[in-house]
Amino acid sequence: MDYLYQYGLFLAQAATVVVAFLLVISSIAAFSMRRQQQSTGHLEVRKLNEHFSDLKHGVESAMLPAGAVKKARKQEQKAREAAAKAAAKAEKRKAEKRKAAKQETDAETIRKRVFVLDFHGDLQANQVKNLRNEVTAVLTNASSHDEVLVRLESPGGLVHGYGLAASQLDRIRKHGVPLLVAVDKVAASGGYLMAVVADRILAAPFAVLGSIGVVAQVPNVHRLLKRHDVDVEVLTAGKYKRTLTVLGENTEEGRQKFQEELEDVHDQFQEFVGEHRPQVDLSVVATGETWHGQRAVALNLADELCTSDEYLLAASESADVYEVRWVEHRRPIERLMAQVESGIETMADRMFDKLSRWRGSP
Repeated sequence: MDYLYQYGLFLAQAATVVVAFLLVISSIAAFSMRRQQQSTGHLEVRKLNEHFSDLKHGVESAMLPAGAVKKARKQEQKAREAAAKAAAKAEKRKAEKRKAAKQETDAETIRKRVFVLDFHGDLQANQVKNLRNEVTAVLTNASSHDEVLVRLESPGGLVHGYGLAASQLDRIRKHGVPLLVAVDKVAASGGYLMAVVADRILAAPFAVLGSIGVVAQVPNVHRLLKRHDVDVEVLTAGKYKRTLTVLGENTEEGRQKFQEELEDVHDQFQEFVGEHRPQVDLSVVATGETWHGQRAVALNLADELCTSDEYLLAASESADVYEVRWVEHRRPIERLMAQVESGIETMADRMFDKLSRWRGSP
C-alpha cells in the first residue's frame, strides 16, 4: 500500500508539472497570437527635401566663411517662410473656391508632392508585403497632381510573386496618380514585369533591363536511385498533375507538357508588356536577353537615362519629396534568420556573378 501511495503521489506531481507547463505554453501562444493580431509594423515617412538641404549645408559650412553661411541661412529661412505663406494662401483660396463653386483650385496653385517607394526584390518577391501597405498609405493622400517614384531593384523570381507586385503598382495608375519607376541597377524578368506598369521608366546608364523570358529547371536523381535499387512511386489524380519530378522517372510527354506551360507563361508575359508598353517591339526584345541603359532606351524598354538621385534632387526644387517605408516588427530570432537568409542570397548572387564572368557573360 505504501508503494502504491508513493506511486500515486509521483503521478500527481508529474501531472501537476505537465499541466503547469501546458499553461505556460498556452499563455505564450496566446500572447504571441495577440501580438500577431495587432499591427505587425509601422509606417515611416521622411521628407527628403530636408535631407538634401542638410547635405548642401554640410558642404557650405566647410567651404564658406562663417558670415556667408549665416547670410545664406537667413535667405533660405526667408524663402521657406515666403513659400509657407504662399501655400497657406493657396489652401485658403482652395477652400473658398470649393465652398463657392464646389470644385478644386487649379493644380498650378498646389505644390506638387513626390512619394518615393523602394522595392528590393528577391526570388519570391517577399517585399510585396511591405509594398502593399506603402501603396495603400500613399493612395490615401495622393492626387493626380502628385507623383509616385518607385526605386526598383530586382533580377526577377517567381511569376505569382512578381505578378502581385506589379498589381500593387497598377493600383497607383488606376488611382490616377502618375507613376515612375527608376532602375539604378537591375530590373530583369519579374523586375521588368513590375517596371512596365509605370508611365515612365528611368534607367541609370548601365542599369540592366529586359530578360522577357521564362526559365525553369528541375533536377532529377531517378537514375541514381535506380542504380541503388531504390524505387519511387509518384501517385497522381489528373493526367498532368505532375509533369516533371525530382525523384521519379520523367517521360517525354511530361517534358512536352512542361514546355507548353512555360511557353504559355512567356506569352502572358509578352501580352502584359505589350499592353503597358505598346512602343516595344516584342519580336526583338522578348528573347530573354537583357540590355544596359542606353541600349534599353533605344529599344523603348526605358524612356530616359537618369538615376533616381538625379531625378529626386531636381524634383525637390519645386516639390515636396517624401520617402515612404513600411517597417515590419520582428523578434530577435526573426531578425537573425533574416540576416542568415540575406547572407546566403548574397553568397549565391556572388557565385552566380563569378560564374557568369567566367563564362564570358556581361
